[in-house]
Amino acid sequence: MNSLLAKYFDTLETQRAKLLVEIKKASSEQINQQIKGKWSVNQIASHLITAEQLSVSYITKKINAINEVGNTGLLGELKLLFFIISQRLPLKYKAPKTLGEQPRSYSDFMELEKNWDETRQQLNLLLKRFSDNSLRKKIYRHPVMGRCNIIHALIFFREHINHHYPQIRRQL
Repeated sequence: MNSLLAKYFDTLETQRAKLLVEIKKASSEQINQQIKGKWSVNQIASHLITAEQLSVSYITKKINAINEVGNTGLLGELKLLFFIISQRLPLKYKAPKTLGEQPRSYSDFMELEKNWDETRQQLNLLLKRFSDNSLRKKIYRHPVMGRCNIIHALIFFREHINHHYPQIRRQL
């Protein structure tokens, strides 16, 4: 795997492990409790997993034609910067329709963790398919940023978790 992709993947795994440790400490009641109609911790985690699953599926489909797409440039970097800033602000955003109105709820923590493990294993295998000269290819389509490269996709995963982490902490 490309060293830059490996670095981003390792960061994602560290971030996920930290989040799962916190969720695992909580009771089933805490994880599944919805406060004032807001998503439960279970649903927030499900939302994160689903976003990654759909992204991995999309990239897996598109990687076969990677040589047919162009590279990202300065505009892509500016969109990414704007996205990072927007995710770090304490603002509420509506989830894209492709994720559904209400995230699913896992029956227990073990199912949630297993599902996320499988998604990350698929992501790891997918990242190994990227050559050094394909890192800037527009292989990913984000609902807000538009066409992005694989590095942008990994940064999105990181920022997406960072965005929802305070929400999970408040619920716990």
